[in-house]
Amino acid sequence: METKKGKYDTNPLDPDVERKTEETWGFGGEGAPTQEVKGATQRVGPAPEQTPRESVYSEAPTRRYDGTQVPKNDTGYPSVFVPPTYAPPTQYNPADIYQPRISKPTSRTVAGIGVPENWAMMMPYCPYVGVVVSLLELFLVPRREVNVRFHASQALALHIALIVIQSIFSVISTVTDSSLGGVLFKLASFIFLVISMIRVWQGEPHRIAPLNEPAQWFNDHIEVRK
Repeated sequence: METKKGKYDTNPLDPDVERKTEETWGFGGEGAPTQEVKGATQRVGPAPEQTPRESVYSEAPTRRYDGTQVPKNDTGYPSVFVPPTYAPPTQYNPADIYQPRISKPTSRTVAGIGVPENWAMMMPYCPYVGVVVSLLELFLVPRREVNVRFHASQALALHIALIVIQSIFSVISTVTDSSLGGVLFKLASFIFLVISMIRVWQGEPHRIAPLNEPAQWFNDHIEVRK
């Protein structure tokens, strides 16, 4: 007769599972009897004469933080919502090496030529001899002397531009049989060079924008002679 299942009887197992299990494992009385295990219990563990080895991974002694003082410069872990206080690094620009520091020249000796800095920065703008002075400084002054090399290269470009323009006025004066334009240009060039010498001696910024590219080219391509 089949056992009547109740409303809440939700056992999904086969009703014959218990009977089949007893037949398989021999619990029905037909299996072999359990054998008795005899003998003294064997000791597990180190011998009494052995001492336990100290673990290399033992913990460090506990530190107390209730009486410690936090250093004044310790601001704790920064929050991800607070922007950093340091300024991001600026990108490297090779042209920055050519930029001079705007400061009044001193009387310290410039490496390579043994001339005071104020004279080394002013002499390249000197009329008539400025070209030679500029070339000597570019060939002898090391690149770490940024101010001196800047004014030497700019003065060299300025002198070359003045020579070219003066040559053009010479041709015009030959054709027109009038040298007035050339004379006025020579006078203006002389005054501009003197003003440049005064400005550089006083430490004022003196940058001639149209000559930036040729001046930087001279500074980059004229190597220091050792």
